[in-house]
Amino acid sequence: MFQLTRSVTWQALEKLYQETANDRIRDYFTADPQRFDKMSLRVGGLFLDYSKHHVSDAVLAKLLELANHSALVQRRAQMFSGDIINVTEDRPVLHTALRNLDKGPLMVDGKDVMPEIQRTREQIQRFSEAVRSGEWKGYSGERIKDVVNIGIGGSDLGPNMACRALLKYRHPELSFHFVSNVDGTHIQKVLNRLDPATTLFIVSTKTFSTQETLLNAKTARRWFLDNAGENADVGAHFIAASTNRKAAMEFGIREENVFEFWAWVGGRYSMWSSIGLPIALSVGFDGFMELLEGAYEMDQHFIKAPFSENMPVLMALIGIWYINFHGAETQAIVPYDQALHQLPSFLQQLDMESNGKSVDIFGHPINYKTGPIVWGQTGSNGQHAFFQLLHQGTRYVPIDFIASLKPEPGFEDHHFALLTNMLAQANAFMEGSQKGSQLDPYSCPGNRPSSTLLLDELNPRNLGALIALYEHKVFVQGIIWNINSFDQWGVQLGKRIAGEISERIDEHSQDFDASTQGLLALVRQHFNKNQGNSTGAEKSKGKHKPQPKKEKHL
Repeated sequence: MFQLTRSVTWQALEKLYQETANDRIRDYFTADPQRFDKMSLRVGGLFLDYSKHHVSDAVLAKLLELANHSALVQRRAQMFSGDIINVTEDRPVLHTALRNLDKGPLMVDGKDVMPEIQRTREQIQRFSEAVRSGEWKGYSGERIKDVVNIGIGGSDLGPNMACRALLKYRHPELSFHFVSNVDGTHIQKVLNRLDPATTLFIVSTKTFSTQETLLNAKTARRWFLDNAGENADVGAHFIAASTNRKAAMEFGIREENVFEFWAWVGGRYSMWSSIGLPIALSVGFDGFMELLEGAYEMDQHFIKAPFSENMPVLMALIGIWYINFHGAETQAIVPYDQALHQLPSFLQQLDMESNGKSVDIFGHPINYKTGPIVWGQTGSNGQHAFFQLLHQGTRYVPIDFIASLKPEPGFEDHHFALLTNMLAQANAFMEGSQKGSQLDPYSCPGNRPSSTLLLDELNPRNLGALIALYEHKVFVQGIIWNINSFDQWGVQLGKRIAGEISERIDEHSQDFDASTQGLLALVRQHFNKNQGNSTGAEKSKGKHKPQPKKEKHL
């Protein structure tokens, strides 16, 4: 059986780590004035500078050898061709097919999936254009003004992030709301400011069985029926993105308003599918297609570029260098555009749900670190919060700085300050403040690594390329670690136990541990005492018209 840590290349990297551990990143620039040119590259509207990393020429060469000796070439081809690479769930992995712009067929189990994908794209186009133009009417004959996406995980994070990132492209007469938390205050806060006559709900759930999403959807439907009066028409105000057409129709959604996607689309990779309906409604179908085009451009780069010039491969290898050899536990994502403030949360799921694994694809325990803890927030806020730890703390944290170059008209001075702050921080992390051999206990040691990703402009196309870049980075790392990046048994375990506890709340079951039994007793006691209290949805009953909104909501 192949063992990664016993390979010649892995052991050579361990030796290189010992030899280069005390190197200063800035000395690499002194030794090679062309380092920036050599360690930067462009793909479409994205520019990556990876020169400020603790990576010598010898280390980079050996990391590239690690990729060449892995199954990456084979698995990459298998993913794009529809072979089964999600081995534990016996499925292909074809989110890339959703943005495939080639005219040729793509066969899965002897069937060309591209006609189905094209039909769903056309359905998204017809629907989004009808809503945006006002042709789609609610039960009262009024146009839709508010869109509420009800989902969780990938059914929320992707469209939520994209709609916020592309806020300046939003239809001026539509507001967007995203409900994910099962905490009733979340949906109650949203519903309290809506008018049922002008509200459209999108129930986004792959199986139409996710507990949190269904509970929120049922609450929304109850609110709608209670407040819409005798002419209430669920079919005119509820649609679904789901693989389970039958369950969606039983909920009250018309068959023609169930937007299909497929079992081979993982939730965290689903924003390219009908789960991306809120994006098409917000920025228009042409904008949605531009998002797909940007991702397709990155797909083609990932397929065709040699590893030494391949943006996702290089980012993945540098991440492995820090995780497996430098002992880094986390990866910071620091966007400087406020519009990208949801990006760290999106990338948390993409990376941690994909590569948070401790067994290989054969189910054998592994003896090396896999996915990092991904975290972060916008840079301007981070500078006055967690950057102190990054500069002077004891943690070793690689950073991805992300920003767009094009400013908003009239705010050029703000954007110039934004970009110069980011570049200053990247420089400070590398250089530090220690002068010569002088030992100042309050100085910043520097030698902290970072990448800088610049988008020519934050538009749908470049956002699509950015997300595809991180998708492929995660995929490459999973291949080298020999793990399955496309299942999530830990998520399934939590869902199963939550269901068991919910079903047995009235039992004094001895099947759970003493702590869980004691906490369940407190929950039972509280609910028995307060069972007469009404829910938030019931309290809103009779509100046919809400108070006028004071602000536009995303």
